[in-house]
Amino acid sequence: MTENIKRYFIKSFIVLAVIHLAYFSYGYFTFKGLKNINIYTEFYRFKFYDDVSISHFFVSGLFLLIFLIFLIRNHSRENYKGGNLFKVAICLLLISFLTFSFFISYSFGMNAKLKTELSENDFNNDKKLLNVLNPFLYGYTSYSSEKLFNYENILYPKPYPVIKQEDTIVTGEYPITETSYYSIDTIKALTSTFDKTTHKADSIFDILGFDKEELYKRVISKTVIGDSTEIVFKGIQVHPEHDNDICIFLENKSLFSPVHGDSIGKQTYQAAVDRYKLLYNSKKDSLTYTFQRLDTILRKYNIETSLVPKQLTQDVYHYRDNKEEPLNGIRNTFDRKALAEKIKTLNKLFYEPNYLHPNIMAIYFAVIVLVWMALFLFYLIFNRKKSQ
Repeated sequence: MTENIKRYFIKSFIVLAVIHLAYFSYGYFTFKGLKNINIYTEFYRFKFYDDVSISHFFVSGLFLLIFLIFLIRNHSRENYKGGNLFKVAICLLLISFLTFSFFISYSFGMNAKLKTELSENDFNNDKKLLNVLNPFLYGYTSYSSEKLFNYENILYPKPYPVIKQEDTIVTGEYPITETSYYSIDTIKALTSTFDKTTHKADSIFDILGFDKEELYKRVISKTVIGDSTEIVFKGIQVHPEHDNDICIFLENKSLFSPVHGDSIGKQTYQAAVDRYKLLYNSKKDSLTYTFQRLDTILRKYNIETSLVPKQLTQDVYHYRDNKEEPLNGIRNTFDRKALAEKIKTLNKLFYEPNYLHPNIMAIYFAVIVLVWMALFLFYLIFNRKKSQ
């Protein structure tokens, strides 16, 4: 390529960079705030009803028209072939892509502004609090769900968690079953030591108080890790229905939204520990203060709520101390769906930013290729050697 056409392409790229910077700035300074984040914020869709999409259409069209006019007028008729023609084609492809990607810079600007209003650390702290309080946030009908609330979901304190075992006492058309719960315990031993116990009971079984046949019946899983064997087995029998330090709010281990990058298991366990301490180890005011923090989070994210921390604390304590009473309603009213959608969208904006929605991706790249082909075709038509 000649120096003239190289300079022209460089100038064109600089102009496009300036336009991209303008759209980035526009997205940054017109961001409407955290409260206005919704499920449609994560991607930009070509609906052609707002100032960004309309301006994008005209700015892209105007730039391409001017670019093509000056390209044909001043930089054609060079009779390029082979490698030089290929270089021109690559530059035209880049021009096409940059001309139709202003909206991506706009989205980058919005995302950058979002992170100045809500840091990743603050966002994760909010999710940690929601994870601790999640069992208090269900609609009242959910508390009757045996799938959501059951003894096997209790993770803390010891001897929890437990495993459920149902034994048939009376068989027949109307069988009678008995439900028992056992703690889930773990032992680790050298594989060589464990193998010896298949022939003779040794210290491992003596310490546990089982003979080897009894232990084999209780084994849940056996995993070989390096030169060691880890055995998970049913330990002592537990009676959670008679445990005064257990209530329905401990029977749910679901996370509202996991913190990105941390182990789900560790988060679930830590949330269970913090929840137990709030209910049984801390003063009543601590739980009220925690619900006040929850109310602040809901208002920060613009979630409609009528939650009153003191009232909710009273309800929680009532069902904590009267575990035999069915939970038929606590005063925890807020827009659960809106909060779930808000957190889900923010998770995507922070960790999976999606600037090209799948619905428009095929059309978007098809337009870029078609425009590139049109530009290149026009250039080929006018690409003939100047007359002598």
